[in-house]
Amino acid sequence: MTVEELDYWADDFASFHARCASLFGRSEPRRQVMKYVRALMAPLSRKNGWQLAEAMGDQCPDPTQRLLYRTNWEADAARDMLQQFVIERFGHEEAIGVVDETGFLKKGTRSVGVQRQYSGTAGKIENCQIGTFLTYASPVGHVFLDRQLYLPEDWCDDPERRAQAQVPPAVIFQTKPEQAIAMLQHAWAQGVPMRWVTGDEVYGESTALRDAVAASGRWYVLAVRSNLTVWRPASVAASLPERGGRPAARPLADEAGVAIPIRAVLSAWSESRWQRLTVAAGEKGPLTYDWACQRVRESRDQRPGPEGWLIVRRSVSDPTEVACYLTNAPADMPLLKLAQVAATRYTVEQCIEEGKGETGLDDYEVRHWHSWYRHITLSMMAHTWLASIRRRASEEKGGARPSWPT
Repeated sequence: MTVEELDYWADDFASFHARCASLFGRSEPRRQVMKYVRALMAPLSRKNGWQLAEAMGDQCPDPTQRLLYRTNWEADAARDMLQQFVIERFGHEEAIGVVDETGFLKKGTRSVGVQRQYSGTAGKIENCQIGTFLTYASPVGHVFLDRQLYLPEDWCDDPERRAQAQVPPAVIFQTKPEQAIAMLQHAWAQGVPMRWVTGDEVYGESTALRDAVAASGRWYVLAVRSNLTVWRPASVAASLPERGGRPAARPLADEAGVAIPIRAVLSAWSESRWQRLTVAAGEKGPLTYDWACQRVRESRDQRPGPEGWLIVRRSVSDPTEVACYLTNAPADMPLLKLAQVAATRYTVEQCIEEGKGETGLDDYEVRHWHSWYRHITLSMMAHTWLASIRRRASEEKGGARPSWPT
């Protein structure tokens, strides 16, 4: 956003900033956080300490370093404020929560959580930090909801490094799916309306995550690998009536007797099962794929588990390129709707890309646990406010809303 655009929307930004005034006991940090968030949105080539200081009109980065390191305020309280803003500006009952992680390349070994680990951002093992993110996609836009720093087991088991990086004693090792569960459950407790959850294989292959979404009464469409095993739904036979005269259903053993890889299920499908569907409007034109589905039972402890849909997306140009998903959506849910939800997963990548490119998500120079959360939260706030302003500007000009699953 240009300086002129920021000035044009200054009153709205002041109103947005006023929401977090109660986080600070003194006026100085309140002013500094306002300057910092505004500078994160400024058109700077890099948003490191000195460049941000210049954009804020500070003589040096010290005031911002105090804000990120030493001032007394809670990043989680700012996160909760942000979620209430999202509810007001973007909330929708059919919205989709999207989970994913991203890497932040770093030098050295002292920054909290940094080590050589796989980064999808780099596509290889690099010295980096990993952040797990929950974003929100609704008919009026996509924004951040929450964030957690992934702390590797080596870090969790190293008291000296934990102390140097000021990792709180209560922090224990969590897998990325466990972090996703915690973020989703917190958002639901905050009242964030959400019907669906989606994510890639890292999250889709966590039975705990799938079960947590189902237990909340929501539906998931989560990616899984083709070597994951499923069961064919058991047939049903009538048994003696239950009390009240209604017939009881007794599941019989799966006719195959064993769970089978998803790829084996696909190999038995005829060409007539596939449907060519356009799921979204992409930057280079409509996103069109071949889609097919079948009712299956998921595996739980090597036994048949809950029944749901297996959905498969196939490339039109390369039929060997497939992506598989499991969902607990009802049996009468249209395939087009499920395909559209699956395709919405890209919005988390877009949020992260926009955050890194426009609001300095990865331009930070902090080493401590709480400092990481503070910067990331303020960057998320900047991104979300920008998204809200773009929505308003588009509506004022009579622009079309973003494409949305119908």
